[in-house]
Amino acid sequence: MSGNGATAGTAALSIEGVAVHFGGLVAVSDMSFTVDEGEVVGLIGPNGAGKTTAFNVITGFLRPTRGEIRYRGRSLNGLRPHEIAAAGLVRTFQKTSVFAANTVFENILIGLHHRGRATPWQTLLGLPSVRAEEQRLRDEARSILDFVGITHRAGELGGALPYGEQRLLEVAIALAANPSMLLLDEPVSGMNPSETSSFMRLLERIREQGVTVLLVEHDMRMVMGVSDRVVVLNQGKIIAEGIPSEIQGNPEVIRAYLGAGARHA
Repeated sequence: MSGNGATAGTAALSIEGVAVHFGGLVAVSDMSFTVDEGEVVGLIGPNGAGKTTAFNVITGFLRPTRGEIRYRGRSLNGLRPHEIAAAGLVRTFQKTSVFAANTVFENILIGLHHRGRATPWQTLLGLPSVRAEEQRLRDEARSILDFVGITHRAGELGGALPYGEQRLLEVAIALAANPSMLLLDEPVSGMNPSETSSFMRLLERIREQGVTVLLVEHDMRMVMGVSDRVVVLNQGKIIAEGIPSEIQGNPEVIRAYLGAGARHA
């Protein structure tokens, strides 16, 4: 659960001149920005600005029309989502994607098992090494649940959790993949202010593990409270980039948000 092999202050993720077109519609136009190792960067903008499209193209769910995406110097263009995840970039989604019919503990084990080394044949034979690995994964699952604060829910079905705790479970599943970079798509959507404050503290602990974070979120208090830098998209173009205090006072950003309300990105 740590982003090893990183050097703080160097670019982890580089987006260079990326455009995404759907037929004649331009969803993202000439998008360029970087996320440094160990940073938390917020990606914000009014509804329809292209934020989720940007996430989808970074994580391989969409192909860029042009431009290049690089992670730690390696081009991600043309890679499938599971290959990008294997490279260390792991994402969550706007809508929760937990395994509803499995317990919370089983959800984490599912997330961990792709890292297991045992072959199906070794598992069938019940070799001691397989049993040892299974115990290691179970111990790690408990550690992850404790880290995100939902150990008390371990035996409950994922789909039966309150919405805010489903969001935490989704983050826990993502952490099980041992990411070096986490891409969070509206993680505090549906959370009350107390849950949001708890999530902000969790995000700080994730960063302390050495994990780089790119965050899309509508809750401006949360974004401005956790981000080192904020990148602002509007109509598929980056209109501003800087530290939170600069973004909050930027006239072009304020114009983009007029009529959208303080909490809506």
